[in-house]
Amino acid sequence: MKNKLKLFTLVGLFLMGSYTIFAQDQVDTNTATEQTTEEVVEETAVVEETITEAQEENKSFHQVIKQKFIEGGPSFMGVVLLCLILGLALAIERIIYLNMATSDSSKLLNDVEGALQSGGVDAAKETCRNTKGPVASIFYQGLDRSGEGIDMVEKSVVAYGSVQMGLLEKGLSWIALFIALAPMLGFMGTVIGMIGAFDAIEAAGDISPSLVAGGIKVALLTTVFGLIVAIILQIFYNYIVSKIDSIVNDMEDASISLIDLLVKNK
Repeated sequence: MKNKLKLFTLVGLFLMGSYTIFAQDQVDTNTATEQTTEEVVEETAVVEETITEAQEENKSFHQVIKQKFIEGGPSFMGVVLLCLILGLALAIERIIYLNMATSDSSKLLNDVEGALQSGGVDAAKETCRNTKGPVASIFYQGLDRSGEGIDMVEKSVVAYGSVQMGLLEKGLSWIALFIALAPMLGFMGTVIGMIGAFDAIEAAGDISPSLVAGGIKVALLTTVFGLIVAIILQIFYNYIVSKIDSIVNDMEDASISLIDLLVKNK
């Protein structure tokens, strides 16, 4: 009987030791699994953060501009964009018109002189009629009054030159308006953004950087975009003005040469 009790006791102790070792192994396995899961989660977060940073660094200029435009708010940013679109449309139209109005006045003057010597005033008028540009139009008006004397030719050339100059400068006042309007709208957005920031401070009763950062950011973005639009349109405006000055000077020189030619051929 005692031997049996000893045997059962030994078996019980052995089973308890095996269970304890198994339980300890199970706890170690669960702990290792939890640690592995945490490490995987941390590594995944690091990888995602790295990918996000890489995507932000690899953003194109167009994407950055689009993001900043949206952050600036659609109200004033949309109006500033409209100023840019309308101003560019007018500027491109003027540039095309001025390039088409540019002609070789020396060649035209030689053709008119040859026509006067070969076919008279009517042939010279036909040459001017078949040539594009304001210089040819002024020549036509001067030749049309050539029978009334040189004084009348001069008056006709001066009067019609003013008309052609007005046609060349058509639309410039609108471009100048958009140049002035774009930064003014940007400054208005700045003022409104600052008012919103101070309203947030008043409502919260505390000055916090995160509280006013949004309003100040909107204010600065509207100002920046307004200035960018004004700079772009100003470049086009100055080019158009210089082109008009060049054409006007060419018109004046050609008009003097035409009068001298008419005096020469009488």
